Amino acid sequence: MKYILLHGLGQAPSSWDKTVSLLYNRDDLAIPNLWDFIRADTVCYESLYAGFAEYVDIINEPFSLCGLSLGGILALQYALENPMRVSSLALIGTQFSMPKGLIKLQNIMFRFMPNKMFEDMGVTKKQFMSLCSSMAALDFTEKLSDIQCPTLVIYGEKDSANRKAAIQLEKRIPHASLHMISGASHEVNTDAPDCLATLLNNFWDKL
Repeated sequence: MKYILLHGLGQAPSSWDKTVSLLYNRDDLAIPNLWDFIRADTVCYESLYAGFAEYVDIINEPFSLCGLSLGGILALQYALENPMRVSSLALIGTQFSMPKGLIKLQNIMFRFMPNKMFEDMGVTKKQFMSLCSSMAALDFTEKLSDIQCPTLVIYGEKDSANRKAAIQLEKRIPHASLHMISGASHEVNTDAPDCLATLLNNFWDKL
């Protein structure tokens, strides 16, 4: 079994380092850089997802997807479109219907952030904001019941922006379980890597 870890919007593959050090199946892990999946000059979610789908499509063995935030959205969409290929799904701080007001507020905040913060991720501020804006129309609400693989839904205790979505994911996905990690905010993989690793180890052991 292969396990694919997908980082969040403002993260990098290294954001998983502490969690990975505590996982049992480290030899079978893949942690791609999401920005490498962009296939167009104009950065948008559709281009990002297309690149990710190409990456996953060539895997010729069973695999599980685990994603935080943006990574979770990519994993969720792929599982919906390819239900026979995904063995399990772990969604951390993940939205299934994009909160348009929050996206607009984030983009306002991004305008005042230094360019270097975005360049360190390998993108420009304009590209980063373009990606965020292009996600506003995403809504997987009506399809969530189609997911049949075992699903682990996780959110941080302090992640109030994604708590409601996590609760709804657990209710709408047939074989889902919900876990809240005490003391953690949105970036659970860096806030509470030990607790997250324990949940993932237990979840994957049961597959």
